[in-house]
Amino acid sequence: MSEQRAEPHAIHVHLDELLAERNMTLAELAAQVGVTNVNLSILKNGRAKAIRFTTLTRICHALNCQPGELLSCQPADN
Repeated sequence: MSEQRAEPHAIHVHLDELLAERNMTLAELAAQVGVTNVNLSILKNGRAKAIRFTTLTRICHALNCQPGELLSCQPADN
C-alpha cells in the first residue's frame, strides 16, 4: 500500500486574528461552537482537510464574522 500524500491547498485560516480581535480563547470558541479544542486547533493551524458548513456557520455566529473574514485563498508556496 502506498503512502497517501496530502494535496497542497491555498486556503488560509484567519482564526488567530479573529480570536485576538475579539479577546476570545480557542477554548471559549470551542465551547460556543460545540467542537473540541483539538479540532479547532487543526483548523487554526491550517492542517484541516475539510470543514462542515454547520461548523463554519457556528464559528461565524460565535465570532460575529463572515466566512470570507475567516478563510481566504492565497497562492500556495512552491
